[in-house]
Amino acid sequence: MKARLIAALAVSLFATFAIARADEQATYYGPLSPAEKQFVASVTKDLMARYPHVADAERAGYVRYTSPDDTGAISYADQLWNADPTHPSQLWYDKDGNLMGADFSVPRPNGEARPELWGINPGRWYEFNGHVHYVIKDPSSGKTVYDQWIWNKDFQDAGGSLAKPSADTVVKLGRVPDANYISTIFEFPTQWDLIVWLTPHGDDPFHW
Repeated sequence: MKARLIAALAVSLFATFAIARADEQATYYGPLSPAEKQFVASVTKDLMARYPHVADAERAGYVRYTSPDDTGAISYADQLWNADPTHPSQLWYDKDGNLMGADFSVPRPNGEARPELWGINPGRWYEFNGHVHYVIKDPSSGKTVYDQWIWNKDFQDAGGSLAKPSADTVVKLGRVPDANYISTIFEFPTQWDLIVWLTPHGDDPFHW
């Protein structure tokens, strides 16, 4: 997930309420192995060719749900979450619409161990717990507000469905006046997430 700003906030909230697990953060930040270097080079070449500009991602079904984070990245999700090296779950772009990086996710509905995939050290994966994202667009002004979310449990407790999240549940929770204010809504399920910078970013393309 990239979910740059939202994920960082989620981790912060977990710590605040003392319900975080030790494995939510990456645990390995060492030098890249040959296999990891090959993975980064391969996905960079492929994704830069297919999704160089934000319009390419939107045509492929990726939907924006964040404002720029502290790295300048704006996140777009495909809402599928079962990623492979050619189908990242998220792509992120700078303010000018140029591709910066990608997230590759593996659902973790039952506490599954860190993925051992694609030659990547398992310790490079982050865990993000399930929540529902939504985007507000004021019907009268057209103003859009990103970075909105609700924990899965709270959404379900309000009668919402995670399989088909409804704007009506957001209304019920008092977040917006009526359903017409919601332009995008989807579940971000509990998952393991691997971030990959596709543009230069220090010595570690797997760490924000």
